[in-house]
Amino acid sequence: MNLFSPSWASLRTAVADLPDESFGLPSGCTGWLVRDLVCHLIIDAQDVLITLVTPAETEPTRDAATYWDIVQAPTGDDPLDALTVRLAAAYEEPWLLKFHLDDVGSAAGRAAELADPAARVGTREVVLTAGDYLAAYVLEWTLHHLDLIAHLPEAAEPPAEGLARSRELLERIAGTAFPSSFSDKDALLIGTGRRTPTEGERDELGDLAGELPLVLG
Repeated sequence: MNLFSPSWASLRTAVADLPDESFGLPSGCTGWLVRDLVCHLIIDAQDVLITLVTPAETEPTRDAATYWDIVQAPTGDDPLDALTVRLAAAYEEPWLLKFHLDDVGSAAGRAAELADPAARVGTREVVLTAGDYLAAYVLEWTLHHLDLIAHLPEAAEPPAEGLARSRELLERIAGTAFPSSFSDKDALLIGTGRRTPTEGERDELGDLAGELPLVLG
């Protein structure tokens, strides 16, 4: 949970520092431009705010790792994905996207800092502690930070601590560790299908290569 705030702040800063022309470039999310990804981050921030004020009375049914489901790779046909693209285009100017993300994102960050880690919250028809929910989102922020800068080599990368924690969480989801020779960044990119492994990397992955990618939803 302690890594939620620095991971989220780093991602929001990366967006704030983008030049306007970057918003029309591809992101690391298949079919999405950078502007589409930033619009998705606004929706994510709203989800965080909603979840943190949605108390649950029952025992947790998920934790930070089991919060994530393994889903099919996106095809571009999902209505919600298409809606995100239309919403992003409606902003027209990059500064409007930046402003909305800063506004809603800052509120989500404050809500996370005020949350009781032991409190139970409900989202997506599951129950988990606020601490586990926010820990799960470290992986979300880190992956989307990598998506944001996929074609922006000069942009700042996610915090090292967030990369390490996200790798650890992805390994829990996979049920096994990635090769120690893989950097945290490469483990995340290859593990989630954002980068195709080289022949040598496939050999190192062994049986795990056949289980990848892990598409999280």
